[in-house]
Parts: sequence; structure tokens; C-alpha cells
Amino acid sequence: MAVGPVSKFIDRHYRHFNAAVVKDAATAYRKLLDDGGRMLVTLAGAMSTAELGISLAEMIRQGKVHAISCTGANLEEDVYNLVAHDHYRRIPGYRYLTGKDEEKLLQDHLNRVTDTCIPEHEAMRRIEGTILELWKRDEKAGLRKFPHEYFYEVLQKGLLKKYYQIDPKDSWMMAAAEKNLPIIVPGWEDSTLGNMFAAACIQKEVKSPTLIRSGIEYMIHFSDWYQKTQKTPLGFFQIGGGIAGDFPICVVPMLHQDLKKSGVPLWAYFCQISDSTTSYGSYSGAVPNEKITWGKLGVNTPQFVIESDATIVAPLLFAYVLGQ
Repeated sequence: MAVGPVSKFIDRHYRHFNAAVVKDAATAYRKLLDDGGRMLVTLAGAMSTAELGISLAEMIRQGKVHAISCTGANLEEDVYNLVAHDHYRRIPGYRYLTGKDEEKLLQDHLNRVTDTCIPEHEAMRRIEGTILELWKRDEKAGLRKFPHEYFYEVLQKGLLKKYYQIDPKDSWMMAAAEKNLPIIVPGWEDSTLGNMFAAACIQKEVKSPTLIRSGIEYMIHFSDWYQKTQKTPLGFFQIGGGIAGDFPICVVPMLHQDLKKSGVPLWAYFCQISDSTTSYGSYSGAVPNEKITWGKLGVNTPQFVIESDATIVAPLLFAYVLGQ
């Protein structure tokens, strides 16, 4: 593999502490793929609004990511950025905003995520109108789909193409849609579009709340996919904590303990980038060894915890895996 300047920089400088773990985790990621394995990446927090798509999309295109588990927010916010990037507002001094400042942002229909404000009308409402029509169409046809399948249709058919404001190659959802990458979105209801769907049901624009396939159905679908990949090792790369990671990692103990299936392999690699305080009382802060007791990881599973900001670490680690 070619080695570019970012990889050379990491090889030269990342020798100890969290820096060394970045290199170790990236090297083990490469080895898993070189040995014929696959990788699931999970996205929590607001990684799409942080524009992780710039590096993650290339990972998907080059076959370094084989499935995604993400929150409903990360699913939709990558597309928000695709169609409304020029209308976003960055606020470098966000720590010093007063309550009145925040109220002014609300009045301007700017929803703040740390230093970045998402424009309601150009992003959220623009997508709502397009997808609402797809919901109505499928309800009339008696079809039920997963949340991500609606985004895939929008992107694959170019239904919002006239609004694109960034290069589509920097959208991880676009890269995923082009490959029809397996995606699971646990807890989709906890998202802006999930709220819009609930409102559409209340207003009877959509009559059935069961139109959207549920989290339980995602787990059933994912368990089938996991078993079909048994012939190749499957790694788990977790960005942040929360349900995006907690949900898919449980598929292994479910298959073993609840379905009594034998021969199902454990996760073959585990890495988490997290700034959560290490704690056995916190799911996101639990060290990987705890997952051995739950039947998710094995004693010999390569395990890494990078205690840092994922917006800084993930692009560097991805660059190393890509040989950039």
C-alpha cells in the first residue's frame, strides 16, 4: 500500500499514549481488511454535521467500510449538509452565547450543534417535503420500508440534486447509497425526521405509524446479515457512544444466548473513539474488557479505546487506513 504524508506523520510522531493507540488501532484495522475481514462503523453524536463525510465517504468508496450503524440524526444531517451547506452558520465563540443570543438563533430558524447552526428551512423542511411524498406513496401502495431506504431512494434518483451545495463525493450517505451499503438506524424516532413523521401521523397526512419499519425489524435484518458474513471476520469501529454502538454490538450475544445458535463468531476487532469518562457505570465509558462478560468480544479480540475528540481522531485514522 502506498504511504502518503498523513500516514508518515503518524508513523513518525504517534508513539505514546492516545496517539499510539490511534496508530495501533489503524494498523489493526488494516490487518483485518488485509486478512479478508469486514468492518462495521457506528456513528453517534453529530459526526455528519462535523462533516466526517469528507473522509468516511472515501473509506466507503474504497471498500474499507462494509456496514454502518448510526443515529437518525447522523443519517439525515449528512443530507442536510449536502443540500444546505451554504446556509449553515458557524459560531466560533459559541461558549460565550447568552440566552438572548440563543433565542435569536431560534427566531432565525437556526438550530445550533456546538459551533454550527443547521438552517431549518433550507435543510430540514426541504427534505421533509420530498420524503413526505414518498411516505404517502408507499402507504397507498401498502409498502413498508426502513428509514435509510427513503434516503437511498432520494439520493439514487437525484430527487434533491438541484439543491446540492457541496461536492457529492464528500457525502458519506451518497457513497453508501451508490454501494447500497447495509445501514441500521436504531432509535430513528429520536431524530428531526422522526418527529416530522410523528407529526404527519397526528395530522393524518400519513395514517399508519407502522409505515416505517421498526428498530426490532432492524435487529432481525441485521442478525441475518451478520450470520451471512460469518465466513469473514467482522470488526466493530465505534465513534462515540450511545445507541448507535450499543444496539448492533448486541447481535452476537442475542444469536448465542437467545437463539442458541452455535458457531457464531464474536466481533473480530473493537475500537472506540470516545471522550466519555472511563467508568463501569457508564455504557459509553465502559472499557472493552467488560464486553467479554456479555459475550460480545473474546479474550483475544484486538481492543482499542482512543480517549479523544472523534472529529480530530477519526479523519486521521481513516487517512492512515487509506494510506494517505
